[in-house]
Amino acid sequence: MHSILLVEDDSTLAMGIEYSLKNEGYKVKLANNAALAKQLIDEETYELIILDITLPDGNGYDLCKYVRNTKETPVIFLTALDEEVNVVMGLDIGGDDYITKPFKIRELLSRIRAVLRRYSQKSPEGILKSDDIKVIQIQNKVYVNNKEIFLTPSEYKLLVFLMLNANKVLSRNAILEKLWDIEGDFIDDNTLSVYIRRLREKIEKDSSNPFYIKTVRGLGYTWDKEVGGE
Repeated sequence: MHSILLVEDDSTLAMGIEYSLKNEGYKVKLANNAALAKQLIDEETYELIILDITLPDGNGYDLCKYVRNTKETPVIFLTALDEEVNVVMGLDIGGDDYITKPFKIRELLSRIRAVLRRYSQKSPEGILKSDDIKVIQIQNKVYVNNKEIFLTPSEYKLLVFLMLNANKVLSRNAILEKLWDIEGDFIDDNTLSVYIRRLREKIEKDSSNPFYIKTVRGLGYTWDKEVGGE
């Protein structure tokens, strides 16, 4: 039974989500503010945290940073803020996914299953190399110019998928389905654009003029360099 911490100050929404999650077999703990959430995070281990951004005594961004200081627990943001800057901020501080209110419970359940699958999957053995990029898959480590960089699980999965399909044009739908393992209807194009940009900013010398990840207009993206392995 997967254990989930739900941090949501809207009691009606929280009760509805809790009811649905328990019906799906999840074990759920509730927190309606940041202080209680921190206490529960310190006392127990959870396999997933569902985190509202707007809380009465703080915000979900700071709480996510608190989690990331000591834990790798996946985080899904609940937010009424769907502007790109808010999406970027949430992903950049370590969030794994976000869902905009109002949402259908079926969509939330699909995203939960996808995130839990990503964290349970073991990376295959082997090393991928492409110019200055090196990925040690068994360790989930990425190096640029021999310097290790931090990627979120979704960014890492995107990088490996692109490199394993080097010089192939991958459609946006193909990438979305691979990243989230759910129907493309549940993910908008803006989300993928954010991930591509954030990944470029971490691995490219000039993210505005990418060397590795090229956009193929009207089709998708491609890893534009040769990739070797060990």
